[in-house]
Amino acid sequence: MIVSVIIPCYNVARHIEEVIGNLPSGIDYIITVNDCSPDETETIIHRLLQTEKRIIYIKHEFNQGVGGAMLTGFKKSIELNSDITIKMDGDNQMDSFYIPALIKPLIDNKADFTKGNRFRDFRALKEMPLTRRIGNLGLSFLIKGASGYWNIFDPSNGFVAIKNETLQNLNFQRIHKRYFFESSLLIELYYANAVIEDVSMKARYGDEISGLSRTKTLFEFPPKLFIAFLRRIILRYFLYEFNIASLFILFGFPLFMIGIVYGVVNYIKYASSHIPAPTGTVVIPTLLITLGFQLLLSAANYDINNYPKK
Repeated sequence: MIVSVIIPCYNVARHIEEVIGNLPSGIDYIITVNDCSPDETETIIHRLLQTEKRIIYIKHEFNQGVGGAMLTGFKKSIELNSDITIKMDGDNQMDSFYIPALIKPLIDNKADFTKGNRFRDFRALKEMPLTRRIGNLGLSFLIKGASGYWNIFDPSNGFVAIKNETLQNLNFQRIHKRYFFESSLLIELYYANAVIEDVSMKARYGDEISGLSRTKTLFEFPPKLFIAFLRRIILRYFLYEFNIASLFILFGFPLFMIGIVYGVVNYIKYASSHIPAPTGTVVIPTLLITLGFQLLLSAANYDINNYPKK
């Protein structure tokens, strides 16, 4: 098989030589995409080109973000007729030791896409900063709901590998070019019915500095993920197919909302007039909310157990 590694390069001059030097000999192409990096990255890669013939150097005329660099690398990998494409960051946070384990499920035809999972190694996980650990846990839950891949953990991990056969089935226009790249890639994989498998690996943190601000993650990611979740539910359960979960949602959501609105309106009405609410006024919204919630819970259970498996 022809295996390519894509390394998006932006301010990675301190680490890029070590990252490339540690790649195993089984890698056929090393696609480095200089995303208009202002440091010495270009000079270092040009020097490495003299001895490392596997390197393919691409430079963006303007900064397009990690997603934009990866999309450029994906297109180049397809052009090179690669069978498998791997993403590695240039900050040396991803250990190339795990590349064989990462691509094995793809070679064995057990998965279409694999990704690292740092949350299986509890001792190494302690090295992850607490704020990042908490943020990853919360973000992981939101990404699972938006993508439909409830079976994976650490979905924000960028150390991934994909079959080019699957890669060619993705809609590149809908893949985000900035820091939402990993999440949007998982969302698009769902529509390609791609099977995803986690590969356990140790978390490794050095002196790299994350370019993603916590404020940006907190305020930009949740709205994008919520829109992606709604889009997935509508497409999956009301356009592409109609099944028992569709009925649960179709009846559960209106019942739940009617119960909430009816209960709040009557509570305000009777509380403001200082008159005890009739028993029926209390029981009816309670029943509607309970029944609606149970139906939505059943829909969620169906969704969680029906991610792509084959």
